[in-house]
This record gives sequence, C-alpha cells and structure tokens, in this order.
Amino acid sequence: MKNSTPQPEDLSARIARAIRDAIVEGRLIVDERLPSEAELSEQFEVSRPTVREALKRLAAQSLIRTQRGASGGAFVNRLSFEDAHAQQITTSTLLLSMNDVRFDVACEARFALERACAPLSAQRRSADHLATMRAEIHRQGQPGLTDEAFCTSDVTFHRALVDGAGNPVLSYQLAGAVEAMQPLMNMITFTTRSREKVIALHQVIADAIAEQDGTAACAALTALEEETQALARKALAARAETQQQATG
Repeated sequence: MKNSTPQPEDLSARIARAIRDAIVEGRLIVDERLPSEAELSEQFEVSRPTVREALKRLAAQSLIRTQRGASGGAFVNRLSFEDAHAQQITTSTLLLSMNDVRFDVACEARFALERACAPLSAQRRSADHLATMRAEIHRQGQPGLTDEAFCTSDVTFHRALVDGAGNPVLSYQLAGAVEAMQPLMNMITFTTRSREKVIALHQVIADAIAEQDGTAACAALTALEEETQALARKALAARAETQQQATG
C-alpha cells in the first residue's frame, strides 16, 4: 500500500504556495513582515526546518527578503519587472526546448510581439535607445566579430527597440521572445545567414524608429522575419540531408 504521508519537500512546497498566494491576492503586502518561523511552524503544524525550506523557496523566487537583527525577519519583497526578466527568459527557453516548438512557430510569435511594440517605440524611444541600436549596428559590421558576439549584439539591438516603447509590462512580456527565442533562432540560422542583409534591415528599423515611423518599422520587421524563416528552412533542410546521408 502506498504511503500517502506528505514528505517534507511536499509540505515546504505547500507552505510556500500558500504564502505566495497570500502575496498575490494582497493579503500580504509589500514590506509586510511574515510571521516568525516558530509562528509559521505552529500555524502549518510542521517542523521549523520545513518552514525554513519553504522560505528558501520564496526567497529564490524573489518574493521575500530576509533581514537580520532585532528588527529582522522575513519580509514581502517588491518584485520589479527587471528582477523578473531572468525568470521569464529561463521559462521561455525551457518551454521552447522541452516542448519541441517548431522554429517557424517560435519565429512567428517573436516577430508578432515585436511588431506590436514597434509603433509605441517609434513614438516614445529615447535618445539612449536610438544610440544603443546605432551602436549595435556598428558593432555588427566589425570584421572578425564572432557568431556568438553577433548574436549578443542582435539581442541587444532588439531589446533596445522593445524597451523604447516605454512600457515595462511589454518589456517583461517580450523578454522571453527577444532574449530566449532570438538566441535559439540564431543558433539555427547563423550558418546560412548574410550578416550584410541582417545589418541592412537593422538599419532600416533604426531609421524608422528615429523618424517615428511605426509603419515602416513594422514593415522592416516583417522583412526580417521572412528572411529569418527562409534561412531556417535552408539550414534545416541541409541538416536533414546530412543526417540522411549519415544513416545511409
């Protein structure tokens, strides 16, 4: 007969979820001090080590912070969009890889999201956003730039475009699309792409954003998507042919 007694790990996860739900629902507010370990232990009828493990889980999610001293303890943390970016990128990367999402599907989603952002960026971008885009275009044209460095620059360029919209919610939602999907797409297309074509399209996008022309920026993003999709088809076909020859 299977033992249904909850294990310590299960209990700590349940406690962490209960506290997280209280934070999300507003029953625990930012900077509010959580009950002590002893009080939580009594409340949930578990050992203090189990409570401690639950608090570690919450701290790892940046939902709480701990302070030492007489006025210390565990407090509800203020989670910023910037703090959550890394989690969004990691989650998006895992979703793409673990669920075997097709390249064309990921590419379609990534550019659809960025096109939605482009008109706002054209109206709201700052001089710094434009300077970043221009600097990355210059960097991408440098001789001897490695594929890895080109990919990093590509991500930085598009991130500046997204952040130029001046909407932190959009920036957060697009973090996974730009910083997770873009590197994965570059991994497939780097062997077949023409850097000159990519740079030329980046230049058109940057010029459109500078001129506050959202329509032109969207059109250039569509052209970049079409180029990326075509490169991927070519690269994947070549990979399939190589595999077929290897299995003979």
